[in-house]
Amino acid sequence: MAQPKGTVVLAYSGGLDTSCILVWLKEQGYDVVAYLANIGQKEDFEAARKKALALGAKKVYIEDISREFVEEFIWPAVQANALYEDRYLLGTALARPCIARKLVEIAQREGAQYVAHGATGKGNDQVRFELTCYALCPNIKVVAPWRLPKFYQRFPGRCELMDYAKEHGIPVPVTPQTPWSMDENLMHISYEAGILENPKPQGQGRLVCLQPNWKFHGGPCVAGRPCRPPLQARVPVKVTNAGDGATRCSALELFVYLNDIAGKHGVGRIDIVENRFVGMKSRGIYETPAGTILYHAHLDIEAFTMDREVRKIKQGLALKFSELVYNGFWHSPECEFLRQCIGRSQEAVVGTVRLSVFKGQVYILGRESPRSLYNEELVSMNVQGDYEPADATGFININSLRLKEYHRLQSKVTVKQDE
Repeated sequence: MAQPKGTVVLAYSGGLDTSCILVWLKEQGYDVVAYLANIGQKEDFEAARKKALALGAKKVYIEDISREFVEEFIWPAVQANALYEDRYLLGTALARPCIARKLVEIAQREGAQYVAHGATGKGNDQVRFELTCYALCPNIKVVAPWRLPKFYQRFPGRCELMDYAKEHGIPVPVTPQTPWSMDENLMHISYEAGILENPKPQGQGRLVCLQPNWKFHGGPCVAGRPCRPPLQARVPVKVTNAGDGATRCSALELFVYLNDIAGKHGVGRIDIVENRFVGMKSRGIYETPAGTILYHAHLDIEAFTMDREVRKIKQGLALKFSELVYNGFWHSPECEFLRQCIGRSQEAVVGTVRLSVFKGQVYILGRESPRSLYNEELVSMNVQGDYEPADATGFININSLRLKEYHRLQSKVTVKQDE
């Protein structure tokens, strides 16, 4: 029997890895407190509680943090139009600091010196979990079994882990016939590992394609609800189904509703190869229904209301923000600074976007805003408006000066080379 090592709070999912890790940690002499975060995944949480206790956890915390996840993590990403490597909407990357924040809180409540997780030694999640833990509780100690030689030498792969589960009577949802990893939260479902490590075959997903029609409302308030301060206000506040008039206003209800509808209609599924922070490429299949709808809706109303030069700067900030979130630096000073800057840029991003989806695509049908910078009279081809066309001659001449000088020099260089 191993020597007692104290209490460890394990970020527990109930899947193959963390179920086996729970039992393994007990073998090493730890008292295990299991913490299961409810961030919108479809799961029998009571069954998960009973399973953790049956495996030897001395206590189980099941924390519903879905509202905080939407309001404090997803909404800033929507404001940023955050997109990692042009395609990934950061569903897992946004969830990890939210989960880890509560992990640290429970460890402090329990007086535990240790926290543990089931992230692999090759992935991004180990970085995301641990950077959050160290930022919020610098003295915490992290147990990462997949980085301990005595663990990964004993369990070189999932087959050995499944054998261990069988030996110890650990029920797990993964079988040799379906050996991939699935992670679900409100923002997305991701599939990776196992047979999906071969990038050639087509992955399997859950989405189908139909056609809805909605209005997305972004801004400071809706009827009957008080406005919040400007930096907190420019987030989605209402979605209305133009077909049946159904409306959702609270952050969580709105997001769940869009997930349900958009998921049925084939929105937000991608199959990509991305660059992990640790330096390798990986293949992942992601399904982000509501996030995809909101990305396109926000992008549209932002272009409608934001000054051109401000938007250029904000696009650069969003690129850096996406990298920081992906790499696990949510609680870094630079990421906090970027969130403030991006929030400040959103003060004029208020309005309504009408959209529809068809066969997995999002189509913007129209938009309106009291803060619109679009001047129909100014841009019209039928009305001169407050614009003098002759002024464009000088504008073109000034802008062509640089091009003329460049090509004049190039012509001289070419003549000399030909001599």
